[in-house]
Amino acid sequence: MTETPHPWFANHAETLERATTAIKERAYWSAYPESPSPRVYGETAAAEGEAAFRGYLDAKFPLDQPGITDWVATERSPFGVPLDVSYPHVEPSTLIAAATAALPAWRDAGPQTRVGVCLEILARLHAHIFELANAVQFTSGQAFVMAFQAGGAHALDRALEALAYSYAEMTRHPATAGWEKPAGKGDPLRMTKTFHVVPRGVALVIGCNTFPTWNSYPGLFASLATGNPVVVKPHPGAVLPLAITVRYARAALEEAGFDPNLVQLAAEAPGEGLAKTLALDPAVRIIDFTGSTEFGDWLETNAHQASVYTEKAGVNTIVIDSTDDFAGMCRNIGFSLTLYSGQMCTTPQNILVPAGGIETDQGHKTFDEVAHSIAAVVAKLTGDPARAVELTGAIVNDGVLARLAEVEAVGTAVLPSAPVTHPSFAEAVVRTPTVVTLTAADSETYGREWFGPITFVIATDSTTSSIDIFRSTVLAKGALTAAVYSTDESVLSAVESASLDAGVHLSCNLTGGVFVNQSAAFSDFHATGANPAANAALTDGAYVSNRFRIVQSRRHTA
Repeated sequence: MTETPHPWFANHAETLERATTAIKERAYWSAYPESPSPRVYGETAAAEGEAAFRGYLDAKFPLDQPGITDWVATERSPFGVPLDVSYPHVEPSTLIAAATAALPAWRDAGPQTRVGVCLEILARLHAHIFELANAVQFTSGQAFVMAFQAGGAHALDRALEALAYSYAEMTRHPATAGWEKPAGKGDPLRMTKTFHVVPRGVALVIGCNTFPTWNSYPGLFASLATGNPVVVKPHPGAVLPLAITVRYARAALEEAGFDPNLVQLAAEAPGEGLAKTLALDPAVRIIDFTGSTEFGDWLETNAHQASVYTEKAGVNTIVIDSTDDFAGMCRNIGFSLTLYSGQMCTTPQNILVPAGGIETDQGHKTFDEVAHSIAAVVAKLTGDPARAVELTGAIVNDGVLARLAEVEAVGTAVLPSAPVTHPSFAEAVVRTPTVVTLTAADSETYGREWFGPITFVIATDSTTSSIDIFRSTVLAKGALTAAVYSTDESVLSAVESASLDAGVHLSCNLTGGVFVNQSAAFSDFHATGANPAANAALTDGAYVSNRFRIVQSRRHTA
């Protein structure tokens, strides 16, 4: 059987080809411009996107799904802006039944058609990138530019990256093959063999509050491209970005002649616990989750019927040994700590520094000087409220505030956290980062994750001790990022070896415009799946290849 792809595959073939090349080369490439400049997107795009976003507020979200029993509203903006968007509530069994019914035709459409439709969905989301960015901003607490970049352009890049890997894995083998085995006497044995890409079943994407699109898109599009219908269960605090995504995905699917229930929104009522119910349904065969270690561990332990991909908590670490650019090091680290108030799964938490200090281009720096110099950068970045809020955004939930209150009784605060009045949103909850000094003996404190604007500068016996603490902490608790500063090649090698032991990505001597808590699609892998912080990497072949199976049929050839 030869696949006749949907015309959208040809329409987007150049994009797919370039993305497929990018994942092999690992060089810089991006399909979606990250600058919200009118010179890039046009003079009216920003206003139109904001108007579309505001059109959703205080209304029922325009999403027609089967079996709607009620409407639910659970979002509260960290900026204090009233949202009051209501979303259709559908019983879990109805969602699963609709997804299951949609699967056969989507499976039979073949890899090219599926990928072509997915590429069209991305193109339509890109056309509404300002709409998405506003939704991400006002539900996650990110400042607008970050929401545009991470929630819009970079999320779309990660989705495209997942499509490129999915297409590569699905087409690794031929769709058909002729097989001929010579016989001792008479004619050879001849067969025609067909190799079908068969999806696992219904996929469930469980979204997070901080990066609702960036963290959800890879799993969503990897599952959809490989033939699996997707039920999208947003975090109750960040429904709108994924509701918009589902809306445009369903429209494209229907226009292409497929059941729109291949993508459905599962909005939950307060306290419903919908994620657990869906995760344990026997028809759910794939689960993608970003969030707490507690729930990630629960999914891995209990959802036995599914292939579960989790990104959980970690203790990201920086080892400082020495530097030939002390000011650049402090600027780089300070910016990383300030960005989105540390509410990134990649933000450094532990900074390990020898108690005796370090050697720098400015001479010897004591431990206290290192800690205070990093804190001074954070203080400068957050000193002017108008400038600060464009970096810090707002605090996403009460759990972050609770940890900020708890850390006040821990160690010595070199830089206390302070509230900031947002110049544009008076009700916004904004807090500056805190920097706290500890000793190596305080492992019960720095050995757990303190998600939010909380950083520990830890005095160790030596750089060797720092490396040992780094290795043991990440092996025990996991990490998504690590960094090292040193002018000694043997130290850099030792930390790189430790990072391999701990299974965590490492950045060395960052002093310029690249920051440890940022990763580039098509080049940087996000997480490794090799330590407790995540059981998979975004995005590689392993991330997509287990979302389908190859099932063959064979017939004798006359």
